[in-house]
Amino acid sequence: MTDSASPGLARPNPGGSFAPLRQATFAVLWMATVVGNIGGFMRDVASAWLVTDLSSSPAAVAMIQAAATLPVFLLAIPAGVLSDILDRRRFLVVIQLGLALVSGVLMTLAYNGALTIGILVTMVFLGGIGSAMMGPTWQSIVPDLVAQRELKSAVALNALGVNIARAIGPAAGGLLLAAFGAAATYAFDVASYFVVIAALVWWKRPLRPEDPLREHFLGAFRAGLRFTRAHRKLHVVLWRAACHFAFGSSVWALLPLVARKLLHGGAGLYGILLGAVGLGAILGALAMPRLQQRLDADHMVLLAALATAAVMAILSAAPPVWLALLLLLLLGSAWITALTTLGGTAQAILPNWVRGRALAVYQMVFNGAMAAGSLVWGLVAQQVGTSLGLLIPAAGLALAGLLLHRMKLPKGEEDLMPAKHWPEPQPLAPEAHDRGPVLILIEYRVAGADRDAFLLAVHRLSEERLRDGAFDWGVTEDAASPDIYTEWFLVESWAEHLRQHQRVPAADADLQREVARFHSGPQAPRVRHLLAIGRPLAAGKAR
Repeated sequence: MTDSASPGLARPNPGGSFAPLRQATFAVLWMATVVGNIGGFMRDVASAWLVTDLSSSPAAVAMIQAAATLPVFLLAIPAGVLSDILDRRRFLVVIQLGLALVSGVLMTLAYNGALTIGILVTMVFLGGIGSAMMGPTWQSIVPDLVAQRELKSAVALNALGVNIARAIGPAAGGLLLAAFGAAATYAFDVASYFVVIAALVWWKRPLRPEDPLREHFLGAFRAGLRFTRAHRKLHVVLWRAACHFAFGSSVWALLPLVARKLLHGGAGLYGILLGAVGLGAILGALAMPRLQQRLDADHMVLLAALATAAVMAILSAAPPVWLALLLLLLLGSAWITALTTLGGTAQAILPNWVRGRALAVYQMVFNGAMAAGSLVWGLVAQQVGTSLGLLIPAAGLALAGLLLHRMKLPKGEEDLMPAKHWPEPQPLAPEAHDRGPVLILIEYRVAGADRDAFLLAVHRLSEERLRDGAFDWGVTEDAASPDIYTEWFLVESWAEHLRQHQRVPAADADLQREVARFHSGPQAPRVRHLLAIGRPLAAGKAR
């Protein structure tokens, strides 16, 4: 499932944090996912360690991290769209089968000693494609498994499950790798996928009624991009995440070399180090509620950045193993703090209709920063050594954290439930839903004394129009009647405008009412819908 934070407006769950586990379907899928994630972490340990056997180049080691995260950067948005328009259960089964095939190939090649750097990077990249497709879909099925009042607890349990797997998987993978070799480690991963597939096949997901306004891939893709491009508050979260994880990626990319070269250990130590990170993440998740009572989101992210930078700087000095383990406990706590705070802020400012696609953009930025950072710091380490490859990004992370602290994160306190306050437009036949573009005109009569205040308010409203479906927007003044202003916006089809009616959240409805209050006419502002007409056929062709 996913370790992102819950929607900001979920109601408290009176049944307690573990109440969703009383739902049989959620409990079975949750336990299967923990097993699947343990297998995934074991596979990652084997791949990261094998590349150090095949090559001593830091750039080659960093390529494994980049190959795992780059597909998410490239495919996050299409994956978010597919999660909205396909049967999610069947889609997840297909993805699990594909991932099992990838690990099966790795198992066979490792058993025969036929793995090379090129093959390993390619297979890790293919596995990353599966992970990219799976992430938004797992996230989207949670509301199908629990009641709305339990949604917050369900997402928190998903985070706990991921961190349990992160604590167990790397350590178990390292021990299995050291005792029995890479083929056995990959074999466990293959088996874990069939556990997840069995749980998905057992789950009987209820069929949903056909929606006449159901989005298709390209239209949903464009709507998600329009929303993201117009959402300024989301831009702040994306910038903060990109900078934090681009610098922080260094410790993940170079950790195999830290274990081998700086701490003089083997595969078992590497797995134990990763297990310490997972254990630290669990401890951090447990401590976060108390921290959140004292610190706001901006200070939480700053604290995480400074703690991560300190860990990277001390690791660069080749500390004793016992101190390295303590440092990685701190790293896990800081990492989960940053992930949860930034991801939770993104969740809290997103309406339900576009949540999967917008979170896919967030995942794209996160994984793009991790992939690019891994490659850059791997190349830096190759030129100046592993220690400086950690120390330089540590300084960058601390500096970026202090500078970006001034770019305040949104509070996420707005009511994003659909207001449904627009009157229904004149209905058209269903076959006309694809007609477009549609030009919507809203005519206001505004007193001269209110002109500046009206224009300020209506320009604030433009962001909402563009987020909810418009691809262009403007406001005009009547040259013959200076008190008449027309707000206009373009939507790509009549169906998309009907969806717009269902998307406007309550917070933006309040802004629309504020704009409408400037209208001084005897009736409400006049609204018109103009549909484009295609080029008529020539007379001869018409016959």
